[in-house]
Amino acid sequence: MKLTTKGRYAVTAMLDLALRHGQGPINLSEISSRQGISLSYLEQLFSRLRKQGLVASSRGPGGGYSLGRPSAEISISDVIHAVDETVDATRCHGQKNCHGEDRCLTHDLWEELSQQISEFLNSISLASLVERGSVKQVSKRQEHVLVQVEN
Repeated sequence: MKLTTKGRYAVTAMLDLALRHGQGPINLSEISSRQGISLSYLEQLFSRLRKQGLVASSRGPGGGYSLGRPSAEISISDVIHAVDETVDATRCHGQKNCHGEDRCLTHDLWEELSQQISEFLNSISLASLVERGSVKQVSKRQEHVLVQVEN
């Protein structure tokens, strides 16, 4: 099972956005600077996130992105699925043809693991991550470093 960069970056960018909720639209270049994610990659991700209603965009001076729904209503699973990622530990991608045309000996084990991971990611909202002390601590450090770089 592997969560690709696309899924990881989408979750990171959405958490960055959730941390700044209430500050008005956030420019993707700010997220790019804080999180070390390429601006063009963020643009691709946010296009998908917008299509799924997870973010809303506003144009013009002072424009940017904001959450499309309350952070308590956006699960990590929602974000991962919005960018066309799956969390699947099976070798056959759930097709049950991992051993030729049949399921392999361990198919049910990996399928159950995938289900547990899915349930875990579905149970965590952006709001619950925002409230974690470790997330707040890292966010403050990133903000401090960004201010130093800009000055």
